[in-house]
Amino acid sequence: MKSLVLCLLLAGAFAAPSRKPTFRRGLNKIVGGSEVTPGELPYQLSFQDNSWGTAWHFCGASIYNENWAICAGHCVQGDDFDNPSYLQVVAGEHNFDVNEGNEQTVVLSKIIQHEDYNGFTISNDISLLKFSQPLSFNDYVRAIDIPAQGHAASGDCIVSGWGALTEGGSSPSALQKVSVPIVSDDECRDAYGQSDIEDSMICAGVPEGGKDSCQGDSGGPLACSDTGSTYLAGIVSWGYGCARPNYPGVYAEVSYHVDWIKANAV
Repeated sequence: MKSLVLCLLLAGAFAAPSRKPTFRRGLNKIVGGSEVTPGELPYQLSFQDNSWGTAWHFCGASIYNENWAICAGHCVQGDDFDNPSYLQVVAGEHNFDVNEGNEQTVVLSKIIQHEDYNGFTISNDISLLKFSQPLSFNDYVRAIDIPAQGHAASGDCIVSGWGALTEGGSSPSALQKVSVPIVSDDECRDAYGQSDIEDSMICAGVPEGGKDSCQGDSGGPLACSDTGSTYLAGIVSWGYGCARPNYPGVYAEVSYHVDWIKANAV
């Protein structure tokens, strides 16, 4: 429930027209995309709150290995980092309304939020989720690679999640994906302001809008393949609305945090 309260507070705080970020944490879907097939994105996790005995999805996450997931820093604001037993991830999830037999639900045992995460500037928007028991890898549940430290992603990438189909819109139950190109830092700073896009961020989107992550996709993967294999380039973080023209989605840049991930996910 506390996570829902946080979401409502954030929604109220960012409702006025401005260039302040809107967190993509909520209960909705990807904008302008399509439904994935089961097992197509085996690294995708649903991050859920089970405080009141009925789990609800509020963020995405990505499988790093059998014991850890990578998520956004703002997804875990206010949580008990040392005893998050009311939080769980579901691997192999596809449709929330159907038990397809591929799901693995695991309670968390620990959360590590980046020590330099800043909830105002959204700097270093990354966290690690430790599972209370290892995942069992198969065709529907598998880790995603991370890039080399400092690697600059390029080309078209896939963002996925259970977030809004439109800004403030409906929420289908099946996992969605959409392809968006990486946008240069200069272009992104032209959109949001020179001081708002930091080195720890990466942007992706189309100038005409219509394709983006949205509320409910926070913490989920932006997966790129410019190296010849699929890797986690970004973590859904924030944006000005969802899929608006000339406002690309902003992601935490994973290549900026590789050393931190490796030092902490042990």
